[in-house]
Amino acid sequence: MLRKRRTVLLLGWCLLLVPPVLVAGALAEVAVYASFSDDRPADAAIILGAAVAEDRPSPVFEERIRHAVALYKAGRVRMLIATGGLGPGDKVTEAEAAQRWSLAQGVPINAIIMETRSHTTQENLAFALPLLRQHGVKHVLLVSDPLHMRRAMAIARRLGIEAAPSPTPTSRFESLSTWVPFLISETYYLARCRMTAKC
Repeated sequence: MLRKRRTVLLLGWCLLLVPPVLVAGALAEVAVYASFSDDRPADAAIILGAAVAEDRPSPVFEERIRHAVALYKAGRVRMLIATGGLGPGDKVTEAEAAQRWSLAQGVPINAIIMETRSHTTQENLAFALPLLRQHGVKHVLLVSDPLHMRRAMAIARRLGIEAAPSPTPTSRFESLSTWVPFLISETYYLARCRMTAKC
């Protein structure tokens, strides 16, 4: 009888403690992965889409484009793949805004490929996949905010894209008031991505 009570108590504690431990582990995974960056060269850099203000990249998106252009100028990649469709009220697609910004920084137009239909990270990569095959791109660097990298890499691997992380060295999500909500959001979406087909 005493052994049975101990077993029940142990199971009860496990039920109480396991969920918080799993959540803490997932949060830590996303946070730690944010510091990973692959220094090797690749065929192309995929710029994951973000918001556009009418016809200009938002500050978050601009940092992604800036990093991708730096990779190109450093000879780390031979082309940029700009992703992202048209948002409500915008005058250009996210990809077009990225192309314009890159051109202004001296990247030649024949080194920029655009994917202009996507509205999510999943779509960014899924719709870019045919372009990779069309242009003979085998290995890519994913460019996005550091906390976004774990989920982006999970999606890329699920799609069969040979990718490596290249997070932006600067981010708009640095204060606790912006960093913590983004961390929680990315942890939730990563968990959903692993449990369902919705990434």
